[in-house]
Amino acid sequence: MDTTLNEIKAVFLDLDGTIYMGDELIPGSIEFLKRLNDNNIRYFFLSNNSSKSITQYLEKLRSLSIPAKKEDILLSTHDLINWLNNKNVTKIYLVGTKGMQEMLESENIETRANDPEYVVLGYDTEINYEKLSKASSFLHNGVKLIASHPDVVCPSPLGNLPDSGAYMALFEATTGVKPTHICGKPNPEMILHKIRELNLEPSDCAMIGDRIYTDMEMAIRAEVNGILVLSGEATREDLLKLSKQPNLVVNSVDDLVRYK
Repeated sequence: MDTTLNEIKAVFLDLDGTIYMGDELIPGSIEFLKRLNDNNIRYFFLSNNSSKSITQYLEKLRSLSIPAKKEDILLSTHDLINWLNNKNVTKIYLVGTKGMQEMLESENIETRANDPEYVVLGYDTEINYEKLSKASSFLHNGVKLIASHPDVVCPSPLGNLPDSGAYMALFEATTGVKPTHICGKPNPEMILHKIRELNLEPSDCAMIGDRIYTDMEMAIRAEVNGILVLSGEATREDLLKLSKQPNLVVNSVDDLVRYK
């Protein structure tokens, strides 16, 4: 595979660290998306960040001059909702934001139950001690823990910030409890259901992202082409530790779909 992305028919794009960093577009992102359109390559935005609702993601993308529809966005919260629905779970205690709470409650899942079936952990940028202590008490009493995604940090212009994986470590340290299930990337079903819907083969598709343990791991599990960008979390030094290298490594998405 080279930077032209010849023979690729659809790409799944991570957002944080790949298309934007915080509230700033990564240089060349808009031009890259235009090149995808010009070359008839379908693209979908994919994010483990469960701190925002689908509506908030649409607002953010549009504020950055990125046109998007609801159908273009796949979130770890969607994967979580599917998992809970498949288990017929209707009562949880959520450690998550109001945006995540709105998405869950729109699916008739009670998020502040006094007798929850699970404690559900998301990327909570509105975290407080009351949530931590109440969740901990449930975990001490045998309620199982589910997480929306495994990301330890969230890239930002200020440096890496604590994400869901860091909160997991906190709960394990204080209660001894680890999640019984973790949704989101690198779960391959986050993209495989869309690949089947498009009637494509995994080899026709690429996962583009900045994290090795989520984005590139999912590419391996889904058997799609993995393209690592170095505009977010991963560094070239990290590549030295890998037994399986990504199909392609570039500085940023601006290096892609270019023809000399």
